[in-house]
Amino acid sequence: MSNCPALPEAKAKDDQTVKSRLVKRSTDCPNRWSLFNNRCFHYIPRPMTWAQAEKNCQSMGANLASVQNIQEYQEIQRLIRAASYQSKEAWLGGSDAQEERLWLWSDGSRFQYLNWCNGQPDNGRSQQHCLQMNYGADKCWDDLSCGATRPSVCAKKV
Repeated sequence: MSNCPALPEAKAKDDQTVKSRLVKRSTDCPNRWSLFNNRCFHYIPRPMTWAQAEKNCQSMGANLASVQNIQEYQEIQRLIRAASYQSKEAWLGGSDAQEERLWLWSDGSRFQYLNWCNGQPDNGRSQQHCLQMNYGADKCWDDLSCGATRPSVCAKKV
């Protein structure tokens, strides 16, 4: 029976499921945002400082993205590749500007998933307090001067 074609009724039900998911996706997130893990993500290609990028995200009701697990990180990487056709470095919402080596997400979530590059964060010249992603060949995290300009990724809860 496993090789039998789907009955028309079953196919119609599957089509409705797909349609309802598409409608849900478009109503949960604003235009050009992507839904993943009950959050909406948006890649901003225009380079800005970390503070400018966070302010820009806040103007859209979001924050620079926090990353809670490897699946979210891979989804954010996919968004960047889809928009830029590259694995560009970009700001995420991590910072230790308030206290050295105490990394916090700008959205207030816990800093539990880590994807630092080997030897990072190193706080180069004691001036690197903001988190960029897709750094180096391993496309991992690096701490960078917050005044550097990068594209960014915003996120907000659905």
